[in-house]
Amino acid sequence: MRSTDPDDYQAVPRPLGAMAKSFPDGFRIQPHTHRRDQFVYAVNGTMRVHTGAEAWIVPPDRAVYLPAGVEHAIDIRGDVEMRTVYLTQSAAPDLPTQPIVVEVRPLLRALILALIEEPVLYDEAGRGGAIARLILSEIARARSLPLRVPMPSDPRLRRVCSALLADPADARGLEDWAVSSGASARTLARLFEQEVGLTFTAWRQLARFHNALEALVRGEPVARVAERNGYRGASAFAAAFRKVMGVAPSAVARSDWDGGGP
Repeated sequence: MRSTDPDDYQAVPRPLGAMAKSFPDGFRIQPHTHRRDQFVYAVNGTMRVHTGAEAWIVPPDRAVYLPAGVEHAIDIRGDVEMRTVYLTQSAAPDLPTQPIVVEVRPLLRALILALIEEPVLYDEAGRGGAIARLILSEIARARSLPLRVPMPSDPRLRRVCSALLADPADARGLEDWAVSSGASARTLARLFEQEVGLTFTAWRQLARFHNALEALVRGEPVARVAERNGYRGASAFAAAFRKVMGVAPSAVARSDWDGGGP
């Protein structure tokens, strides 16, 4: 039986090692690192991936690429069938060097599933090796997607951002957040500009839209998603969502979104 322990794939004498694992809704994979690069793909369900500097929403048919040594945690949203490919950094010269979310096209999806059917010590000169080489080619050319929320390092501001990611509909302003964060409203405003390159309002809107994307992928009505993310009406929400995310929320709800953005 194929191992579901990531440690068993870090020293496999092959450029790629593929693992299949299931996770229940609400499970949290605690912060950790790997010796190999990691391509994390959800066949179904949604993941929220966090590093020290960024957070991503990873809907179905999207994947996050994490270079070796990057500490990360993963929150499971909905039952997730995860497929992970561990890659040696020397496997190909054009692999990503920074964490990114990418589109998983049907060919790449099929290749990943096919590699999992091969032995862990696949024949590098046979079918397994051919699949592995094609996976490397497809990852290198996969389109990156604008599904990133920048996170600050300052602990006071990080408390604010973490709380807003957990509850994007929270309507408190900087004066209110100053009470619980241990920094003045003026300091928080300055930190937003310095650490994430956005104003408080722009960052909160981005967090809301990423939270909304997750709900829309699950098929929740646009009007309900708008209300839960701090908007009084669906039309105002739809216009703002389209401006930032580059697509109408109704397209996400119909599952015909191609992952593009501004």
